[in-house]
Amino acid sequence: MDEPLQDHSILEPNGQEASSAMTTGLGFWIGQRINAVGNPRRVGTVRYVGEVEGYAGDWVGVDWDDGEGKHDGSVGDVRYFLARGERSGSFVRAKNLSSGISFLEALHLRYGSESTKEEEDLKELDLTGNLLSRWQDIDTLCKALPALEILNLTNNLMDCKIPYIPSLGGIRVLVLSNCGITWNQVEELKESLSAIQELHLMKNNIQIIVCASNARGQGFDSLRVLNLEENHIESWDEILKLSYLRSLEQLHLNRNKLRQIYYPLDQRMTGSDFSTKATNIRPFECLQCLLLGSNEIDNAASIDSLNLFPRLMDIRLSDNPIVDPSKGGVSRFVLVARLAKVKFLNGSEVSQRERKESEIRYVRLVMSKMQSDDLEEIQRFHPRFVELKALHGIADETPSSGISGPQKMSSGLICVTLKCVGASMGEKQPLTKKLPSTVTVGKLKALCESFFKLKGIRLKLFIQEQEAPLPSLLDDDMIPLGDVGVSKETTILVDEES
Repeated sequence: MDEPLQDHSILEPNGQEASSAMTTGLGFWIGQRINAVGNPRRVGTVRYVGEVEGYAGDWVGVDWDDGEGKHDGSVGDVRYFLARGERSGSFVRAKNLSSGISFLEALHLRYGSESTKEEEDLKELDLTGNLLSRWQDIDTLCKALPALEILNLTNNLMDCKIPYIPSLGGIRVLVLSNCGITWNQVEELKESLSAIQELHLMKNNIQIIVCASNARGQGFDSLRVLNLEENHIESWDEILKLSYLRSLEQLHLNRNKLRQIYYPLDQRMTGSDFSTKATNIRPFECLQCLLLGSNEIDNAASIDSLNLFPRLMDIRLSDNPIVDPSKGGVSRFVLVARLAKVKFLNGSEVSQRERKESEIRYVRLVMSKMQSDDLEEIQRFHPRFVELKALHGIADETPSSGISGPQKMSSGLICVTLKCVGASMGEKQPLTKKLPSTVTVGKLKALCESFFKLKGIRLKLFIQEQEAPLPSLLDDDMIPLGDVGVSKETTILVDEES
């Protein structure tokens, strides 16, 4: 079930479900957002209004956002409402609660009783962390501000039932982060948001994308940016349900629980019943930016599949296992080489120089690790290898012959020429060393301190390839030399940190 914590039954003491629109003589209604008198940051939702057995007078049952109450909505053997947590509910006297003032009252207090030019022309409104909950109030608000285009309702727990709201037709940017919104409710809002371009739905505990039966290919025709960061989406199949959004340019999925990515037409991936035959459009045909940071992606096939997205050029993959060398992940240069069209990676631009250097290093890395000459197998694990090898004119390394006996022990060694280039290091002759390919960049720095007697100098290392226009910085101390494209004969420049 999507967002189980959002289905809070409102119960009468006899167990009957109460109406969320019920208003009482105390001035509070079930589902209303309130705060404690004297503490506007202590916010909760009214879940019950009435008598409590054994206690005199009327009470307001509140489910507190911060979870700091006294019970779960029951007292003794009687349940009055169902709270979110075991101790997030409490009963409070009405005099100790405040419902705030309406937005229109706030406008009149600021601008006076008459509508002003400034009010009529207001285009952007931030209502983060107020006591809004009813969509009818949002309708009234938008009618009062006909020029409104950007509306931020973050941290307002909105009502589950959403009516048609024609006054939202002019909204271009809507922020509903941490509002308790499910995707079912997004579908209900779709008809009202005819001009929407950006929709932000962070922190809503969304797990599944449930499209209406006639939704595929319909609605959200102008939506360019969809932000689903910090939800609980695990399956990429859920994301594929959004591929019909023909105007979508940016999809933000940071901090979810995704483990893999694949393009719907990628024949190498199986397990999805997704089909686009009914839409006659190419999936994600306009998507240019895909943010996937802080997920659980751990396989190279997911990286390669990003090449199949027609226009994708801005990608974030940071804080995934696949890019963490300590977890068997790969370095930035490998990502750049495998992603043919990427222009921005993890927030930084990929220059032409970086692309060329990365592709050359990647080809040499693959060549140094190849266990087979089977081109079909190589193509399966390294789809761009043959293409890049030909593009940069990299010849096969001549294999050693006649290796036997003790010589086999040196077959895993790489020959490295070390050159000091730092201004304060003085003139030092280059050294050629044979090192195991498992030596890390950090260990090599320590060895260079010893080889060249460079105590007290913090070092940085650069790999210099004949085909590359400029040296490439070795910026990860934990990665082995064999995993950064260092081949059997490589020059490494030793410099000092500035």
